[in-house]
Amino acid sequence: MHYAADAEELAIRAAAGDAAALDGLLQLIGPEVNRRCGRFLPCREDAEEAAQDVLLQVARRITTFEGRSRFSTWLYMVVANCSRQKYRDLKRRAAEQPTAIEADRYVDPRTTSVIAGSRLDLLEALERLDREHPDLVAPLVYRDICQLDYADIAERIGIPLGTLKSRLHQARKEVRPWLSDVS
Repeated sequence: MHYAADAEELAIRAAAGDAAALDGLLQLIGPEVNRRCGRFLPCREDAEEAAQDVLLQVARRITTFEGRSRFSTWLYMVVANCSRQKYRDLKRRAAEQPTAIEADRYVDPRTTSVIAGSRLDLLEALERLDREHPDLVAPLVYRDICQLDYADIAERIGIPLGTLKSRLHQARKEVRPWLSDVS
């Protein structure tokens, strides 16, 4: 067997209440969750914290996984939601500015990288999209960040394929100017 098949089997057993399967699932998906959180959050420590949140959410909410879609699809949205929440927390903390004495010593690693800037710009765009058009967020995250197939996304969200493609087109149209306006 390989990763996806193992994860799928373990998730189904864990959702049915098998504690050993849940432990095995969490161990199996840990490295992948870390990598996926790293796609959202440029600072390694932040990505690792978000990954821990994802594993905690999986452990707490595995019983909501019904097996109607693939486990990986369900997991991708947990990763996206936890990463976005971590970003919100970071933004809130940044707004609480360090004191003047600390400011001389404090260098935020999230502001020192061009790559970090582009990832944070994407997170900011997703936050704005969520405020203005919440129904467009999931299609964009699933397709452009998680790179899932259109059919998997439509099934997961519970909308027809044509509606999915229309929402994805609209989401990209909304987000594009926000990403290109960044100085």
